[in-house]
Amino acid sequence: MQEFLRTDENLTLRVRVAEKPGVLRTLAAILAHSGDSWFWLAGLLVCWVLGNEFWRQRIILMASSILATAVLVLAIKRLVHRRRPAGEWGMIYRNTDPHSFPSGHAARAALLATLAVGTGPAWWALLLLIWAPMVALARVAMGVHYLSDVAAGIVLGVLAAMLILLVAW
Repeated sequence: MQEFLRTDENLTLRVRVAEKPGVLRTLAAILAHSGDSWFWLAGLLVCWVLGNEFWRQRIILMASSILATAVLVLAIKRLVHRRRPAGEWGMIYRNTDPHSFPSGHAARAALLATLAVGTGPAWWALLLLIWAPMVALARVAMGVHYLSDVAAGIVLGVLAAMLILLVAW
């Protein structure tokens, strides 16, 4: 296990751009924040107000799934207690949630992309399928997660979405 963790840390450092000013860092920071739950819940509220019945059904599914997945991620984080990688960026995450495994942002992004594939429309699913892995990599690039954190988050998000689609949709 120690060898795996060392390899994970070394690979994570290769992806990291948090300390390197420039366009890539700015893009990574934007993408890293784009998976925030408050951002999605606020956006879904706006879509609820402006949307029609087609979108309202999906909004209820997405919002409730985001909340359920957040509870699951927090429970796993409390069990695992893996510290985030050292760094300065993302102090709000480091202060409110010092644990990194699994990545809630990666889980949420994978959850939303999988829900979009299962509920449509196709253009929405394609957009989220492109966005989700970029969010996961951005979390590593900005130094708030290890690669294994986001990999576990992606698996968790996909599995949660599949279960939710099976039961609720």
